[in-house]
Amino acid sequence: MSCGYGTRGFKCDTIYDLGGTVSPARAAEVYALGQKLGLTEFNPTSVNWDAPISWKGILLGGPGNSSFVTSTLAAVNAALGVENTSGAIMGQGTGYGMLFGFGFALTFITIFLSWMEIKFGGAQQNSEFFNTAGRDVKTGLTAAVIVSQWTWAATLLQSSNVAWQYGISGPFWYAAGATIQILLFGIIAIEVKRRAPAAHTFCEIIKLRWGTCAHIIFFWYGIAANAIVSAMLLLGGCAVFKGVTGIPIEASSFIVPTMTMIYTLMGGLKATFLAGYVHTVIIMIVLIYFVSLVYAYEHDCSDTTKACTTIGSASVMYERLQFMTALPKRFGSATTTDYKTGVNTTYSGFHQGPANLSGEQNREGSYLTMMSSDGVAFGIINIIGNFGTVFVDQAYWQSAIAAKPGAAHKGYILGGMVWFAIPFALGTSLGLAGTALNVDITADEAGQGLVPPAAAIAMLGEAGALLIMVQLTMAILSTGSAEQVAVASLVAYDIYREYINPKATGRQIMWVSRGAVVGWAFIMAILSIILQRTGLGLGWVYNWMAIILGSAVPPIAMSIYSKDLDAVFAIAAALLGTAAAITVWLITASTYGDLNVENTGQLYAQLGGGLAALLVSQFICWIGVCVRPQNYDWDKLLHGIKLVSGDGGENSKVLGDDDPDGTPEALMKAQKWIFDIGWFWSLFLIIIWPVAMVPLGAFGKSSFQAWAALSLMWGWTAGLVIIVLPIYESWDGIIGIFKCGKKVEANAKVDASSA
Repeated sequence: MSCGYGTRGFKCDTIYDLGGTVSPARAAEVYALGQKLGLTEFNPTSVNWDAPISWKGILLGGPGNSSFVTSTLAAVNAALGVENTSGAIMGQGTGYGMLFGFGFALTFITIFLSWMEIKFGGAQQNSEFFNTAGRDVKTGLTAAVIVSQWTWAATLLQSSNVAWQYGISGPFWYAAGATIQILLFGIIAIEVKRRAPAAHTFCEIIKLRWGTCAHIIFFWYGIAANAIVSAMLLLGGCAVFKGVTGIPIEASSFIVPTMTMIYTLMGGLKATFLAGYVHTVIIMIVLIYFVSLVYAYEHDCSDTTKACTTIGSASVMYERLQFMTALPKRFGSATTTDYKTGVNTTYSGFHQGPANLSGEQNREGSYLTMMSSDGVAFGIINIIGNFGTVFVDQAYWQSAIAAKPGAAHKGYILGGMVWFAIPFALGTSLGLAGTALNVDITADEAGQGLVPPAAAIAMLGEAGALLIMVQLTMAILSTGSAEQVAVASLVAYDIYREYINPKATGRQIMWVSRGAVVGWAFIMAILSIILQRTGLGLGWVYNWMAIILGSAVPPIAMSIYSKDLDAVFAIAAALLGTAAAITVWLITASTYGDLNVENTGQLYAQLGGGLAALLVSQFICWIGVCVRPQNYDWDKLLHGIKLVSGDGGENSKVLGDDDPDGTPEALMKAQKWIFDIGWFWSLFLIIIWPVAMVPLGAFGKSSFQAWAALSLMWGWTAGLVIIVLPIYESWDGIIGIFKCGKKVEANAKVDASSA
């Protein structure tokens, strides 16, 4: 009988020795285990389970590489005079070519779009526009920017790592645990429009409400958030560049922020937004391709002398993982003996046996279950940590400030639901494929985020590496530029204008902002190198965010949402929460042994610290609200923040002037809508959905087929929406440009926020 779709060439009733590389006895043993498991669509003898598939050091022209890809990569290396001597998949020349090529190409595209915006869209060249994008960004572009900003290197890499570790619960909790912050921040976004429409940063709000001491403290929390995000996106991305192309981390850490710095300097926040849209389009196209490749596309496995490295359907993925789970545990290094020559070979990246190493934390040791205690623990850490990196990161406040009044709340809801597809679909495809294909991946490599390139290379050869590098480059560039503008705004408005030159003109603000962009580009690089030199992996830093930033979330959110929290309790909540978090974290880590990188990175040590940060801070805030309510007058905030004058910025729009969505009645209606929708989807994602999966236990084949179909459909739908909607909303403007180059009035543009 023939096997299922995705294993073309191998029959299910035949025992294969893969060209004599597997002994007849071992092949018969593997086949018997498959029969015992009742496999009907996957022949386990199509894989050499004693020799994990290598993905490192693949030579140009190797198996699975098209002549076009091979010749292109070879040409790039030759043109740059760089040989591939590092053992990496591609030569360094290819890597440098991608970094500089994409960097300059995207810079040109972004500058051109910014010029078109100024010439035909009526955009102004002043400090207000540089730092707020004119406060008239529509729903589609707002959502695309949210997706772009929230798609870090970790989104693409860590989501697959947790799938490799915990199974399907990993990417689900990564996606759900980092989506609800975006959905709930939509509530904050509309409150900013209602109560502080002229604000440039969240620290301006804190200064006016709670005074200088609180302003300085929360300013440094904001800088800490920017530092962690900036360093982490470079750390993960540059580690993959090194693993795939051999480029030293020190080099790529400086190249990437320099590339983003160029167009950010010229166009400010709007240029960052336009670049973010381009990045998002490319990321989503590659995402759709990979999830379709894993679950819908069949590669040719007609050469039965070689291991089959294709999947092609949810059924084959299910049976591969069932077989993997049934194998004896082999993790890390193991030695196998060639039955013909007697030569021993040691492989460092075995990952066989029950899920989650011991299998004790997953129901039935299955990769295909939501009942994973470690998966849930990771989800809790993820939720807490990402509240910090959204609510404490100026980049997300800046997106809320830049959005049109009627687009802010809808943009965050749409952006959150679209972004969910990236870690969910990518982790469910490439993350599981890294295990199912028996790829040679060590725990350290997985922690550095190398599961996606390993799986992609196993299936596609160098073409897979190229696609991963393209997607990763887009993620690094998009988030990097957003962080640069965020820090520039904090420096310009909360240091320079607040304490150095209160009467600063728009031109002076522009110079300070641009100087901060340049300075932060180099600081990003230095932070990335420091993390790499200290041996801190992407997973360690990602989970550590909750400990450092979690306590700042409640007071910052309440600064714009609740009138009753005063300065003393806000400051106490942040500082005592951080102190409690660090204490719990280190005490818990000490129970594992010495306080080193490995033990401080233990899942439950970081979980304890993250929970302490959020709960202690929230408890102190509640005490403050009950014991000494401030009863703050929101009118002080409404009229207290002034636009910057001197370059026309004082005439900038705040609530869209005559925009009907900017009236108090419309904003109140939007506030009620986002409150209901944001909380509903948040509760659905982190409570209703996972609880509904409990009765399913370890998924059967049909349950997993439905799960895989959902990830495929979500990826396709999200990709199409986020690519098409911004173009649809700007269609009148695009057409107007081609009609005699006439400027297009803002009210002539289609806007989904008012639909």
